[in-house]
Amino acid sequence: MDFAHAARLVLIGCGSFNPPTPMHFRMFEIARDYYKKQRTHHVIGGIVSPTHNSYQKKGLVAGTHRFAMLKLALQSSTWIKPSDWEIQQWKWSRTSSVLQYHQKYMNNYINSPLESDMKGTPPGWMPPGLRERQDDVQLKLLCGADLLESFAVPGLWADKDIEDILGNHGLVVISRYGSNPEKFISESDMLTKYKKHITLITNSVPNEVSSTIIRRLISRDESVKYLLDDRVIDYIQMHGLFNLKTDDLN
Repeated sequence: MDFAHAARLVLIGCGSFNPPTPMHFRMFEIARDYYKKQRTHHVIGGIVSPTHNSYQKKGLVAGTHRFAMLKLALQSSTWIKPSDWEIQQWKWSRTSSVLQYHQKYMNNYINSPLESDMKGTPPGWMPPGLRERQDDVQLKLLCGADLLESFAVPGLWADKDIEDILGNHGLVVISRYGSNPEKFISESDMLTKYKKHITLITNSVPNEVSSTIIRRLISRDESVKYLLDDRVIDYIQMHGLFNLKTDDLN
């Protein structure tokens, strides 16, 4: 297959990003490398969408702070961009709704004959060059194996949302060596039904640093130097986030 004519794909990561860690973004790079080797899809963009303030999670800082940290952390990326659509809504949005909005916006933009047909300037999260081809782009949800496993927790996800995410978009799962995402798929009728829409990728460079660990270190006055982007550390210091007890995290 001519890779230049491969189907166009955009990856979206949803979550708290409280704060955003390098591993959040490494997942995008790992997935893009995978598709480059497979030559089945051309990954043209990555979107990071922080969840709404009303999401019930202890210690969640304001979406404006989380979006600002994402912008700082992604300054060096040429293709991964943050989206503030989710945090700008008046209430929490289901993941399926977040995917639907971004997918529809991109394809409407591609199919709109004139710039003026799209009201105002395209949002900053939009991948460049969307109109270089007329074919629609596919948006897939990028996640870790823990999100895949959460699909099997009774009552946590509505069946309709799982069906929409898997049926209309698809899932790209970055898993660690030793984890067994195939087991969760085989034990779930819903996941088995959409097995062809789930891409499993093993991360060959394990990284256990999570936002939870980062928050714990900060609250204990311990250094997070080299675990976060320096600009994000400076921002946390400046705004006293995550129960910061000192002005020196370095």
